[in-house]
Amino acid sequence: MISRLLVANRAEIASRVFRTCRALGIETVAIHSDGDAGLPYVREADHAVRLPGNAPSDTYLRTDLVLDAVRRSGADAVHPGYGFLSENADFARAVVDAGLTWVGPSPESIERMGSKIEAKKLMKAAGVPVLDAPDEPTGADLPLLVKASAGGGGRGMRVVRRLEDLAGEIAKAEAEALSAFGDGTVFVEPYVERGRHVEVQVVDSVVYGERDCSLQRRHQKVVEEAPAPGLSDEVRSALHEAARTAAEAIDYRGAGTVEFLYDPASERFWFLEMNTRLQVEHPVTEAVHGVDLVRLQIASAEGGLETGASAPSSTTVNGHAIEVRLYAEDPAADYQPQSGTLTTFEIPLEEGIRVDAGFESGSEVSTHYDAMLAKVIAHAPSREAAARKLAGVLGRARIHGLVTNRDLLVGILRDPRFLSGEVSTDFLGGFETGLRPTSTADAAVAAAIALAERAKEARTVQRGIPVAWRNVVSQPQRTVFEEATVEWYGAYAVDGHEVVAASPTEVTLETDGVRTTYAITVNGGAVDVDSARGHVRLTRVPRFVDPAEQVASGSLLAPMPGTVVSVAVEAGQQVEAGQQVLVLEAMKMQHTVSAPYAGVVTEIDVKPGAQVAAGEVLAVVEETA
Repeated sequence: MISRLLVANRAEIASRVFRTCRALGIETVAIHSDGDAGLPYVREADHAVRLPGNAPSDTYLRTDLVLDAVRRSGADAVHPGYGFLSENADFARAVVDAGLTWVGPSPESIERMGSKIEAKKLMKAAGVPVLDAPDEPTGADLPLLVKASAGGGGRGMRVVRRLEDLAGEIAKAEAEALSAFGDGTVFVEPYVERGRHVEVQVVDSVVYGERDCSLQRRHQKVVEEAPAPGLSDEVRSALHEAARTAAEAIDYRGAGTVEFLYDPASERFWFLEMNTRLQVEHPVTEAVHGVDLVRLQIASAEGGLETGASAPSSTTVNGHAIEVRLYAEDPAADYQPQSGTLTTFEIPLEEGIRVDAGFESGSEVSTHYDAMLAKVIAHAPSREAAARKLAGVLGRARIHGLVTNRDLLVGILRDPRFLSGEVSTDFLGGFETGLRPTSTADAAVAAAIALAERAKEARTVQRGIPVAWRNVVSQPQRTVFEEATVEWYGAYAVDGHEVVAASPTEVTLETDGVRTTYAITVNGGAVDVDSARGHVRLTRVPRFVDPAEQVASGSLLAPMPGTVVSVAVEAGQQVEAGQQVLVLEAMKMQHTVSAPYAGVVTEIDVKPGAQVAAGEVLAVVEETA
């Protein structure tokens, strides 16, 4: 029996495992990098061990440091979570060889499924359908998908639509895979347009239904649900049987997921890979099958599933569950990851809602790790009810300090195509619903009134004078934001809005007979406005600007802190609009910084390997006439 368990991971998944351990009476141990020391999961554990440094390669990916933390903390079991070392057979073997309980499949199972290339050969031999990769691709084979053999999460994956781009995309995928997983091996397979990503949950070869994970950006999952919508009983049964066959082919033990690519047009499916670990999206399966998958993992590791644990099979489904991944990223800027302080992070907990979060208000979101802030899950009697409930909760959440994909998620959940079940891996291609609002007028008025009330409360003299009063009315009261300018004369009636009630933190406006209340939060120059109409972030324009803070026209600024991977140009070189200038790596992804227009590179201020801060000048391109 396990008495003290160390989670060799961080943030949300560590908190998730700790929750089950507490219910079972198992003591817990957290490990943390320097940057993660203040995250909630560290406080939630009974014991915590510091791993000096921040980069994954210096901390969570160091087998020696993790095993030393196990020794020092007195843990007798290790749960790997997902990512990092969770599918590293050598790590699993080291845990077992140290006489510890490994909460996961055998090292041999991990090895057999660890290489997607070898796994596909094994599955083909077992009779599971697979996609055959062309030996010598031609134009007739397009489009193609370049895919990392090790790891997952969309890293090391590239879609190729022109044969002449294949070599370059393979090189990029190899570099990204090597950086993310320490293994640059990639392979090529056909890319199925409008295919669906359907996966089956197994525990010790017992099937616990399927999930649809088709809604993805950059080949990373964004929305997951169980059961998968629109599958015929025949296809569902065939998927479950194929997954069971895959698990039995390697005598699989513990929780794992068999992933398939499903083509709705032909109702055919093909094996993609097997994840020999707990999946990020496991909560939707737990919700509709009434199981605790972490509990089953622990039971399996302790010698076998509990009596009756296999009873809730694929035929036992209760309602529908949908999960969304809330990311610190900007969908309007090609999903660019964001980092910094999460000043406010409040998601309503209501009946049927589950929030698995790795952060809280005041947490620092680092550039060293994945940008996922939390998973929000809704469980309801029907798919439509779950989507509506989840959209409502996300809309009422208060998330300040960083740009997130919250509005995009709400837009997806309310989109008619999604609600009708028309999901596919290319669903988000060209999808614009939920991006930055085009009008911020109402929010700006509320913010301006709140700031005026805030200024009134800060007075030390003449506190009885009304807000925005002038003894000589020569010009209006003016509040300038980067997004909008608000002007009014004394009385609280602004641009057709009547101010019903006002304070520094809350303003109620009546417009055309309809009253709306806005919650206002000020963080330095940023003003966050929340209401039933959504969230708007405004930036105050200072009255005076320090010339020293200005940068030259044409300056290319670092969009986030990161490391310069490569520089493609040199000073004096002519470039075209959109041409690659350099590549920056941050949050385990590579980001291309391109020339904004045709011109001449007048400055290159960085070299490969350089660490840069957000907003730092990387290069300057002078536009040509």
